[in-house]
Amino acid sequence: MNKLLLCFSLFILLAGQGYGQDLYYAKNVETSFFSEARFENIDAVSTKGTSVINVATGEVAFKIPISSFVFKNGLMQEHFNENYMESDKFANATFAGKLMPGVSLLKEGTYNVIVTGKLSVHGITRDRTVAGVAEVKKGRILVTTSFEVPVQDHHIDIPNDKISNISQNILVKVKAQHEPKI
Repeated sequence: MNKLLLCFSLFILLAGQGYGQDLYYAKNVETSFFSEARFENIDAVSTKGTSVINVATGEVAFKIPISSFVFKNGLMQEHFNENYMESDKFANATFAGKLMPGVSLLKEGTYNVIVTGKLSVHGITRDRTVAGVAEVKKGRILVTTSFEVPVQDHHIDIPNDKISNISQNILVKVKAQHEPKI
């Protein structure tokens, strides 16, 4: 509950710091993950995430509901939510961070960006540095990134009989189209 309160506080804090078109919001953030497995690869997609970027301060925040990930295999989705991620207990994955200095998202162009911040998954928060691309075009900011998350970093328990079947690093991809706050 405290993490949820912290996340909402962060969104309010970010919203309070911006004026005019400093704040850019994304709804329906597309987030996917992939884990290579011996018998069947594990992949899922969510389009229910939200994000905000404050271009004046460089602060960014993302929130993805864990139960919004959709799998091709319904049983795999059930196991993911109940046994691995405990989505009833840990409802969201969040990231809050800040763009490294030197990049201004106020001018059109395509920029390689680095964001440092805190990734919270399964109730465990870890420092992360994530590289990505921000494309500023026609008043919008498209952010894309791809990074790996070690399951051990977030205390996601994999049963011993399955551990050799599942990659210990999960590939996460994010695509978010941000529009200015009106």
